[in-house]
Amino acid sequence: MSQTQDDAPESRRVYILGTGSIGRLIAHAICGIPNAPPVTLLLHRKDLLEQWEISQKQIHLITKGETETRDGYKVEPALPTWRLHGKEVSPDAYYRLKGQTGQEIDREVEASPEPYPQNVGKDGKAYEPIYNLIVTTKAPQTAAALTAIRHRLKPESTICIVQNGVGVVEELNEKIFPDPATRPHYLMGIASHGVNTNPRDPFTAVHAGFGTISLGKLPPTSTANTDTEPHQPITSWSPSSRYLLRTLTRTPVLAAVHTSPTDLLQTQLEKLAVNAVVNPLTALLDCRNGSLLYNYSMSRVTRLLLAEISLVIRFLPSLRGIPNISTRFSPERLETLVVGVCHRTAENVSSMLADVRMGRQTEIEYINGYVVRRGEEMGVACAMNYMMWHMVLGKQQMVLRETSESAPFVTQGKGQGGQWGGFEIKVE
Repeated sequence: MSQTQDDAPESRRVYILGTGSIGRLIAHAICGIPNAPPVTLLLHRKDLLEQWEISQKQIHLITKGETETRDGYKVEPALPTWRLHGKEVSPDAYYRLKGQTGQEIDREVEASPEPYPQNVGKDGKAYEPIYNLIVTTKAPQTAAALTAIRHRLKPESTICIVQNGVGVVEELNEKIFPDPATRPHYLMGIASHGVNTNPRDPFTAVHAGFGTISLGKLPPTSTANTDTEPHQPITSWSPSSRYLLRTLTRTPVLAAVHTSPTDLLQTQLEKLAVNAVVNPLTALLDCRNGSLLYNYSMSRVTRLLLAEISLVIRFLPSLRGIPNISTRFSPERLETLVVGVCHRTAENVSSMLADVRMGRQTEIEYINGYVVRRGEEMGVACAMNYMMWHMVLGKQQMVLRETSESAPFVTQGKGQGGQWGGFEIKVE
């Protein structure tokens, strides 16, 4: 970076991609610290941009019934590119040709070599470099969302990823940043905060449970599940990585702490094990987290899932040589973690269940799907996790089909605009 964080105002700016529950909490928290950095919200959907324009341009955080409002945010569009059968198309054409809703399309998006023209910001500075980026989108949408700002990310930039699931960094390195020489730095964040949202109010969040955010740095040449390089002292980090870490750790509400790569990986895998049980079971059974407790049959299913997950984790090459791995990731201890989470969040609806109910794409491919893929690499068959993976995908498709084809009727047309094959298709 040619300028330091202190003398270059733009290098102090923090960009947040993803305005879900965690994204709103982080954006609200950062703006409340002394000498707060400027914050830009990158909105990756047209409807969010439209809602922001007609809103009060504020983010509201409700804690114990008290609402705290903060403003002063800058907003820029970051609409992803769309590709169909290897060719770049407009979003409208994609929707029309696929004949499905946007939630289904997210899974089909591929990276495009050039930024889509709609990515130009309203202030004419859409091509300014982004040095400090926090990504809180769902794992399946991360690669697609980054296509809109890929041209603004430099080797000096740092991307801090705060989301559920494992395997996103590998996907980004393959699809978005294939060249290690131009690849930005990565910070990984694992959040334990309980944050709820209302789909009808996209800029309000309810801080239902206080937690922490564990932060660790991944070198540009590393992936999310390997740590072959020695632990780097913070003094050797890039300026943007140090700046992001300092900004997040001095934000009291987030309770963010720096964690070594090895400890961060183990924390990430513990959360993965819990999510691989609680999320798919609640999504399939349409129940709150606490409903999984005191149920003999659910305990049997839980133990079968955890037996596979424990075996895969304990065989990971990146954990070899670390003391007490067999104990920390034993099926018995993982079951204790699952039961503890179900007790503490008994009245909560899991994020996967919320996504399934809304017909949105879930993170199942980065949770149980990740367990299955890593198991295959090491010769471990994960039949239970494979079944959970595809049952959630199947339910996701069922809900999507029901919501997108609820009441279609066809009238004769000319095959233009909103029409297909000479007929106009309507859904009411």
